[in-house]
Amino acid sequence: MPAPRAAATDKAAFLELVAGRQGHFRLESGHHGGLWLDLDPLFCEPRRVAPFVAALAAALRPYEADVVCGPLLGGAFLAQLVAQALGAEFSYTERVMPPRPGGLYAARYRLPPALAGRLRGKRVALVDDVMSAGSALRGTWEEVRSHGAVPVAAGALLVLGSTGADFFAGCGVAVEAVARDAYALWRPGDCPLCAQGVPLEDVAAPAA
Repeated sequence: MPAPRAAATDKAAFLELVAGRQGHFRLESGHHGGLWLDLDPLFCEPRRVAPFVAALAAALRPYEADVVCGPLLGGAFLAQLVAQALGAEFSYTERVMPPRPGGLYAARYRLPPALAGRLRGKRVALVDDVMSAGSALRGTWEEVRSHGAVPVAAGALLVLGSTGADFFAGCGVAVEAVARDAYALWRPGDCPLCAQGVPLEDVAAPAA
């Protein structure tokens, strides 16, 4: 695979690092979308993602975060790299899905008990590899606040659409993105792909 353009941090360069496919997908948030990005390979070659990590760290530096926290999996990998670049502490959350998830934003994110007490009173930057509806970052935001932390910014390597970013803007939390792109999300009852009878794939379901 050819290396991306040197130090390029735009949308095209990011999409060279991941695999995307078109279809009809139920996302973790419960929304439906027509594009799915397989982010598993993103951190396999650190040198390839390094320009994006550096750009996000630079964007978050003015917020003077004490801790950088990200949701497992990819968000936590990113949080550790950004924390190192900023000289900050690192933390992460883990997803908890209800037995029968329904509606929107059913996923919850929890801090490991050993980490929860370390966040009280600290300024926290929340990061994820990609944000669309923002389910993982919303869950992480709720969790760190419940332990007395102060979220000061939310960041992502790529922000798709405005649903997640609008949520954080409404909460008074700044959103920093290395790259952005348009992205259509639909509530299940409004999904045109459902109306067309396109088979639905639940990409957020836990592996069997």
